[in-house]
Amino acid sequence: MLDLDILLTASVSFIVTFLAIPIVLQIAEKKNLYDIPDERKLHTRPVASLGGVGIFAGFILASLLSIQGVANEGLQSFFAFFAAAMVIFFLGLKDDLMILSASKKFIGQIIAASILIHLGGIRLDSMHGLFGFEEVSEGFGLALSYLTIIVVINSFNLIDGVDGLASSLGILTMSVFGIFFFAINQQAYALLAFAMAGSLVAFMIFNHHPAKIFMGDSGSLMIGLINAILVIKFINVSDDPATAIKVDSVVAVAFSILIVPLLDTLRVFSIRIFNGKSPFTPDRNHVHHLLLDNGLSHPGVTFSCVAINIGFIALAWLGQPLGPNYLMLIMLVLSFSGLGLLYYRKSRRKMVIAKSKDGTMELKTASRVVTLTKETSAADQN
Repeated sequence: MLDLDILLTASVSFIVTFLAIPIVLQIAEKKNLYDIPDERKLHTRPVASLGGVGIFAGFILASLLSIQGVANEGLQSFFAFFAAAMVIFFLGLKDDLMILSASKKFIGQIIAASILIHLGGIRLDSMHGLFGFEEVSEGFGLALSYLTIIVVINSFNLIDGVDGLASSLGILTMSVFGIFFFAINQQAYALLAFAMAGSLVAFMIFNHHPAKIFMGDSGSLMIGLINAILVIKFINVSDDPATAIKVDSVVAVAFSILIVPLLDTLRVFSIRIFNGKSPFTPDRNHVHHLLLDNGLSHPGVTFSCVAINIGFIALAWLGQPLGPNYLMLIMLVLSFSGLGLLYYRKSRRKMVIAKSKDGTMELKTASRVVTLTKETSAADQN
């Protein structure tokens, strides 16, 4: 039975990752492999950032054990998926150990995308009614496929800025895709999704705030790659009349499943390019930074983003009769209205310096008061 296969696959990936993470922590401590905090990062102490090793170990072992028994004639495509996963994993691992330039990371992602498109058959040949377009030319379809894969891969890498956020969103998206592919009897893709979900659940045990370990690029890029595979497959099969569960407005529904990481990435990339910077230039303009600046804790940010994502999935599923264009417009208006509110509230949280009679000063914000002595005030001026 497929449900037993899913349970076994998720269990194997969970157990392998759960057992691998403590070993990774021991190696990181022995070799002093830590992510050192700086002025841009949110953590204040060195934390190991090789959690992606445990995630990859659990995911790849569980997938190889289960998928080959159900993929049948599509097994060749899954070989291509695993080859692309290897490229992305080692690309991310090298960046975790030895910082890679943005250009080298981009080239590696292009190689992985090429494997998916040309060997794995993961490509978009239609706009599925978005902006009134259906079938597109081969050249446009290839460009759209590369763009989609690259953006989705990077979306989880960029959203990975708060303890538990990327892994929680990954569990959500993998569960949604896994349940859908299970329902339409696409067994191999369901197993692929639940293999990753099982690994992420195990990783969350060590990644909740305060995190003992980060997933690093080797983990976040891997989540993005698997989501890229699943979302394109979802788009291609969901509006097929022969599919057991036909999805109307499929592009809008697919966008809603990935809306938090995807929209944040597109927004941040656009701002950086508009300002004449590389889209890969790091900054503090992500949605999790805005939520933190508005007074939310790490768990609060994670819960809020997951809840918002679930809300948009429900909205898109119920709003299918509106069509992809109106549905996308509604989601974008709601999203940017919420972001505008966050920016407005952030600007209202201005700092006020008050001096008391004893010579001490207080920094007042909307959420806290921090007392400054003369010594600390002088230190801040140096």
